[in-house]
Amino acid sequence: MGDTRTALVTGAARGIGLATTRLFLAEGWRVAMVDRDSAALADAVNGLDGVHGIDCDVSDPQSVHGMVREALSRFGRIDALVNNAGVADFGPLEDTDFSRWRRVMETNLDGVFLCSQAAIPALKETRGAIVNIASISGLRASTLRIAYGTSKAGVIHLTQQLAAELGEYGIRANTVCPGPVRTKLAMAVHSPAIIAAYHDAIPLNRYGSEEEIGNAIVFLCSDKASYVTGQTLSVDGGFESTGIGLPALRQT
Repeated sequence: MGDTRTALVTGAARGIGLATTRLFLAEGWRVAMVDRDSAALADAVNGLDGVHGIDCDVSDPQSVHGMVREALSRFGRIDALVNNAGVADFGPLEDTDFSRWRRVMETNLDGVFLCSQAAIPALKETRGAIVNIASISGLRASTLRIAYGTSKAGVIHLTQQLAAELGEYGIRANTVCPGPVRTKLAMAVHSPAIIAAYHDAIPLNRYGSEEEIGNAIVFLCSDKASYVTGQTLSVDGGFESTGIGLPALRQT
C-alpha cells in the first residue's frame, strides 16, 4: 500500500464532486473519480494529475463492487469515500409516480448504502472516513421535494448508522448538507424571484460556491476532524436557521 492518501469521489464529473476532487489534489491526495456520465467524466479527468476515472452507476451493486476493485487496483488504498452522486427531481407530490420516486431513491439513498458497504474493507485498513452529501432539503421540508428531500433525510440517518457501527474500526462517517449553491444548473433554472427569495432567506445573503462545500468535505476527511463522527454539517449560509418554505418556490 502506497503512502499517498486516496479519496474515492462519486459524482465527480462536475459540480461539487469536481470541486472537491480539485481540493483533494491541492492537499496532495490522489482521487478515484467516479461518475456514470462517461463523456463528462473523460472531460473532467483530462488535465488533472493524480486521478483515475471510473465509469460506474452507484445504484447497481455489481458496478459498485467493480468500481471499488478498480480503485484499489489503481491506487492500492482508499482513505476517504465521498458519496456525492445524486439526482435532483423537483415536482408536486401528486405528479410523482412510483418510477420517479424509485429513480431518486436508487441513486441518492441506495447508492450511498452500496458504495459505503463495498468500501468498508478498504476503509478498515486505513481507518478512513466516509462523507455523505445530503442536502438542506433533508433537514427542512419544502414543497416540490417529496422524493428528493426524503432521500436526503435517509442519507442523514444512514450516516449516523454508519458512524455507530463502524466507529470500532476507526472509520468516521459524517454528512454535509449543502444549502443553495451557485451552480450552472441552479442559475439556469432559478428565476430572478427565486434567487431574490433565497438571498432574503439566507443570513449571509448569497448562494454558496461549490468550493465552499468542497472545503467542508475535505476537512471532514482530514486528520483535523479525527474526533468528529456521526455529525451533520449544514454548509448553507445559515439557511437552516431561518424557517421552512419560501413563497417564491411555492408559487412555481
